Amino acid sequence: MLEIIELNWVTVFLLVFGRFIGFFVTLPIFSYRNIPTPFKIGLAGFISVMIMFTIDIPDINLDLFFVVLLVKEVIIGLLIGFVANIIMTVIQIAGNFIDFQMGFAIANVIDPQTGAQGPVIGQYLYIFALMFLLAVDGHHLLIQGAIYSFDLISVEQLINLGQDRLLITAVSMFNHLFLIAFQMAIPIVGTLFLVDVTMGIIARTVPQLNVFVVGIPLKIGVSLFVLSMFMMLYIDLVKRLFAYLLEMMQIIMRLLGG
Repeated sequence: MLEIIELNWVTVFLLVFGRFIGFFVTLPIFSYRNIPTPFKIGLAGFISVMIMFTIDIPDINLDLFFVVLLVKEVIIGLLIGFVANIIMTVIQIAGNFIDFQMGFAIANVIDPQTGAQGPVIGQYLYIFALMFLLAVDGHHLLIQGAIYSFDLISVEQLINLGQDRLLITAVSMFNHLFLIAFQMAIPIVGTLFLVDVTMGIIARTVPQLNVFVVGIPLKIGVSLFVLSMFMMLYIDLVKRLFAYLLEMMQIIMRLLGG
């Protein structure tokens, strides 16, 4: 009897550990390259041990069904973290809009956290968003959301990824994210559009003036000025983005849990 109880604890620990490993692989901040892998594994194991004392320990044997459950747990962790990562990518999309109007579209920089190329202004705004996330303990809320997932999706429960509601929710989420990205970029993009119109009028009235030489530094200067004035509005949009992030994580977990 004691051996069965110990085996159940081991299987449940592996299942909980698999969900948190998948969660940390795709979650913003924790998935970055500058976070040591042993730290991620140790943190996932430490949280898994604590979670085991708060959930019911079902009877799960080390068989083929356990392998299916383990794959399911990793998929759940990846999906929850991926939702958070996709929502944070909205800031990069807004930066792409701004860079294209500023003339920085070709001047991408390497993100040392992910190793991918990203827009200059998008990277600037993204760093501010991460600083805000850490300042308000948002990373703790994300981990708390993963812990809350065990109340909605138990370790012995299977999930259905072929739901129509899941697809509809994903489409609705992408539509809302594009709207937020547009709201982040529209103050600077709209201002630069007015600058382009002004430079076009000047080019028609004063043909001797080379607007291509004057226009590029003018657009950069105006963009940086508007961006500095826009930061308070940007922080408010980031607050809305984080609130939407937590809401979508909960909705996805409820859909996966049936």
